[in-house]
Amino acid sequence: MEQIRFDDIEGLRKTISPDFGPWSDDFEVSQAMIDAFAELTGDRQWIHVDVERARRESPFKTTIAHGFLTLSLLPRLSAGARERAATEVVGHGSAVNYGSDKLRFLSPVPAGARVHSRSRLLEVEATDKGTRAISEIAVHVVGSEKPALLYQMIVLYFG
Repeated sequence: MEQIRFDDIEGLRKTISPDFGPWSDDFEVSQAMIDAFAELTGDRQWIHVDVERARRESPFKTTIAHGFLTLSLLPRLSAGARERAATEVVGHGSAVNYGSDKLRFLSPVPAGARVHSRSRLLEVEATDKGTRAISEIAVHVVGSEKPALLYQMIVLYFG
């Protein structure tokens, strides 16, 4: 794996690509996880938590994960993909989630589905606060061409 310093802007820019990197490990989104997320957030809409009603009335014929639950799985999903990535950002004292530019929930994640993710670097910029990097992350239900989630994440690297 090639290591590139967080402040090597040109080196990082060379890794910008229209292609996504390797897939993360698969991860199952269980009904128990969906129920726990509903309890934690207070979002107990029936399409997430009422299995029988969802079977009868939902266009998906099953309960589905909350979009924000899918988003919250990104750290877990990206851990495995980082191990298979071609490059690693090194030399920084810390890296913080600085925000996002775009977030789209494009298809449902049914209860019991396995998901995986992959990412690509879109932009790198030196700022007075550190190095700002924007990555696009796609989460898919395993076997589905269409992403369940597309997210542009901004990370700020500090020395």
